[in-house]
Amino acid sequence: MHENSPALLLALIAFVGFVCQWAAWRIKLPAILLLLISGIVLGPGLGVIQPGPLIGDLLFPMVSLSVAIILFEGSLTLKFSDIKDISVLVRKLVTVGAVITWLLTAALSRLLFQFDWPMALLLGSVLVVTGPTVIIPMLRTVRPVARIGNILRWEGIVIDPIGALLAVVVYEYIVASGGSFGSSEAIGHSAMTFARICVIGPLLGAVSGQCLGMLLRSHSIPEYLHNFATVAVVLSVFTLSNSLEAESGLLAVTVMGIWLANMPAVCVEEILSFKENLTVLLISGLFIILAARIDPQQLQALGWRGLAFFAVLQLIIRPVAVFACTWNSDLNWRERSVIAWIGPRGIVAAAVSGLFALQLEQQNHAEAEILVALTFFVIIGTVLVQSVTAGFIAQLLGVRDPEPRGVLIIGANNVARAVASALQSSGFRIVLADPNRDHIGEARLAGLNVFYGNAISEHADRRLDLVGIGRLLAMSPRREDNVLASMRFKSEFGRNNIFALKTSSEETHSGKATGIADAYKGTFIGEQVTYSKMASWLTQGGRIGTTLLSEEFGFDDLVEKGAGKIHPLFAIDKQGYLHIFEAETKLQVKAGWSVVSIYQESVAGDKPVNYRK
Repeated sequence: MHENSPALLLALIAFVGFVCQWAAWRIKLPAILLLLISGIVLGPGLGVIQPGPLIGDLLFPMVSLSVAIILFEGSLTLKFSDIKDISVLVRKLVTVGAVITWLLTAALSRLLFQFDWPMALLLGSVLVVTGPTVIIPMLRTVRPVARIGNILRWEGIVIDPIGALLAVVVYEYIVASGGSFGSSEAIGHSAMTFARICVIGPLLGAVSGQCLGMLLRSHSIPEYLHNFATVAVVLSVFTLSNSLEAESGLLAVTVMGIWLANMPAVCVEEILSFKENLTVLLISGLFIILAARIDPQQLQALGWRGLAFFAVLQLIIRPVAVFACTWNSDLNWRERSVIAWIGPRGIVAAAVSGLFALQLEQQNHAEAEILVALTFFVIIGTVLVQSVTAGFIAQLLGVRDPEPRGVLIIGANNVARAVASALQSSGFRIVLADPNRDHIGEARLAGLNVFYGNAISEHADRRLDLVGIGRLLAMSPRREDNVLASMRFKSEFGRNNIFALKTSSEETHSGKATGIADAYKGTFIGEQVTYSKMASWLTQGGRIGTTLLSEEFGFDDLVEKGAGKIHPLFAIDKQGYLHIFEAETKLQVKAGWSVVSIYQESVAGDKPVNYRK
């Protein structure tokens, strides 16, 4: 392939990025691992992609602008309400734990690679970040118990902007000080430069976020221009801040994202969805290009020191940080051990290290190349080792769910809420997903776990917590919503775990010409129930109840007692597993099981039986 074919090379990067993202989705591994490996193979391995000749002088501005957008997108997900609601344990992990990881990693790099303290502290700050884009796919594969999964998930979400800010601040200090800490004059000058950066960046970010939020809130910008306006403002703020004070732009866009995310009455969901799409594109291309710049000899040069660095980081530094933060908590040692084992590095670590390395190389910092090589070595090592071993370790320690027993319900209407309440009272983890604000409000008042938004959106791919969820119940009155959700989650849960409540459309359009193919819809729930029937029964005083069967009072007795007005929906066996009555298959129910049914009228029944999951 000729070097004068930039269009063909850029198309190749885009195609390879898509293949990596798709393959990661299929095999449930973080995409960053495949992207980095592809970049190394296509770059130094085969010599196909050479970022220098391909992009030339645009490499540095392209990477810096891409990192600005990535950091803004990450900070746009950080709401103060989320921080208030998380536990003390998570707050310790993202504060005390982050500081411990930062300082110990810096000391380790200085010991093994003789980094000076400024560069060692920069590497430590870069490797603090884990991030939800690597944690969430891993949790879905590992399937730890809900408490561990929630802790790791929230740590990944909150540490993302915190770690990025720490890395930016350390880098700005290096630039301001020139890497020299020997004289009082240098320290004083560095402190003044650092102070200007910390004032200009956050101030410009806050003002810009407030102005953009006011324009969005007052509808001064038409909806079709919201995304364009946001990207334009982000790039403008980034470059303006850097022109006022060098290297303050990243702080500005991060503060701008946090400010905008927490402004009242400003809806950022659609902006966030667009930014996520843009971020996927940027991440895919950026990581391939950055990985293509890595010299294999640099990775080889790390030698035993690189392996030792990774081993200490994995086996000592992460456990020390976790056990220090979980001391005197109600977590047992098994739960602490799994949390200590899982801490993969991801997107922000790779992007920020690549950006800083480019800048430091221009300033003739000899350790810049080692910084990138070591960061990528840790990313590949943590993702690969933890993806392969975390499930086995969780299983060995007895803190892995044997299989996901929770249920994702599409819709938060009155039928879905009644079903969710019955299943939740029996101990199952339930998540109701609905873009209808009124339905979500009613579900929250009922004490149900909800996701406000479309379950098949990009926003849901990032924010919908499916830890412990193994089944889908599509209970929307709209047939199309149920079908789309069934198609989206079929690969996630498996076709045998996709169920749907029949709607009026299925009753009137069941023929070959107007019906929907079986491959695209879930298995129907119940023998004679539909959404319209259940909604009508609940409105007229019916209810959903749970009955415990015994040798004296079996399933046939329940059906006979109901006289056609009790319709079984679910059964829970002695081990607490959920079974679903299907429209075309007869479920064999035994004594000791509990049956969840809808009662057309207020028929007396036994109270729900709780099962600990």
